[in-house]
Amino acid sequence: MVDAAVLTQIDDLQSRYMRTLDRRAMDDWAACFDGQGSYVCIARENEEQDLALAIMMDDNSERIRDRVTYVTKIWVGVFEDYTTRHFVQRIECRQLQPALFLVESNFMVAYTTSRGRSEMLVAGVYKDEIVLGEGGAAFRSKRAILDTTVTPRYLVYPV
Repeated sequence: MVDAAVLTQIDDLQSRYMRTLDRRAMDDWAACFDGQGSYVCIARENEEQDLALAIMMDDNSERIRDRVTYVTKIWVGVFEDYTTRHFVQRIECRQLQPALFLVESNFMVAYTTSRGRSEMLVAGVYKDEIVLGEGGAAFRSKRAILDTTVTPRYLVYPV
């Protein structure tokens, strides 16, 4: 069993992650990861076949910072912006090392266009490695595995 205080830190991190994306606070999103952090968004089919073809592959902290730059500076004004609402439910948490936990959570992300139309964007499972440190919990790696085979629009923001 994982201690309730640890689960609280993990859930607080997930809430912070969702809040930063729903508010489009990309610098705060990047701060959810530790110095070794990675973020991958991949289709379930590619994950199951062990194919390294991902929708987003930020496999180190520098690429996470690059994603922030692209979203906040380079792509601004070249896509129809949208807002998101993330819904996450933790379904498993296992301790791998004294301060390292493997967490699996189901997620759904709805989006709303600038015209006020809302739809489901993606659904899937997060497979996260979360490290606990003096500054609290942080993602060592976050892997968003999408059940959704065709998204109703392009993905600009991480899910």
